[in-house]
Amino acid sequence: MRAPVAIAVAPNGARLTKADHPALPITPAELASTASACLEAGACMIHLHARDAQDRHSLDPDLVREGMAAVRAAVGQRLVIQVTTEAVGLYQPDAQMALVRAVRPEAASVALRELAPDAASEKQAAEFYGWCRQEGIWLQHILYDATDVARFRDLVARGVVPVERPSVLYVLGRYSPGQRSEPLDLLPFLQAGDPAWHWMMCAFGAQERDCAATAALLGGHVRIGFENNRLAADGSPASDNAAQIRAAAAAFQALGRRPATADELRESIARS
Repeated sequence: MRAPVAIAVAPNGARLTKADHPALPITPAELASTASACLEAGACMIHLHARDAQDRHSLDPDLVREGMAAVRAAVGQRLVIQVTTEAVGLYQPDAQMALVRAVRPEAASVALRELAPDAASEKQAAEFYGWCRQEGIWLQHILYDATDVARFRDLVARGVVPVERPSVLYVLGRYSPGQRSEPLDLLPFLQAGDPAWHWMMCAFGAQERDCAATAALLGGHVRIGFENNRLAADGSPASDNAAQIRAAAAAFQALGRRPATADELRESIARS
């Protein structure tokens, strides 16, 4: 059997509510329950968004810590907890970086367009990236198109991103009509990127699983969940996040790639 594929669950995102799907987890307790179910279904990482008392996206360190603690109590070290720094038009880079410095998570996602949008921002971003590396915090850099990938590759070459084998998330179909991804959307990312990078992908719409299977066949890893897609492969509403993970894990098994454990994901990142 080939090397295992890491499955991250992105269970809620920043913008959705229970009006979008009644099984969307919002509270720390709901996140913990979802984390446990997705772990059993095959996930090895959770992408964590915290919400405030009005269910709005929040980068408040106390709220993020509360969510992290609830998930950790439920699953121990069997899931990597990755906190989001997503701006959602509400937060500036200083606040995004301050969150990571405050909570010191095992992992965090950072969007290139948000933390290093231009040349003037590179010095501050480089200092933050370097601090995270020193502190042993795994950063996953979010890239939305081939232009992002080319710019990121340049930052790696110039040492702004101080990692020889960085970790990236390719977001397929973010700017496609209706945000509906398809497997071919992955090709421009791979053509522009470096095959040595550790990469995941996420996708929108009912072809999410097809996109994930393509990534698995090509040696990548996947992020699946209600943040990007709430449809089953047949286009009907999915029952919950765990069902999405379970279906993807079964598809990967059929392709000869079993789901990775959290420790296997940690080991692969440690080689970066």
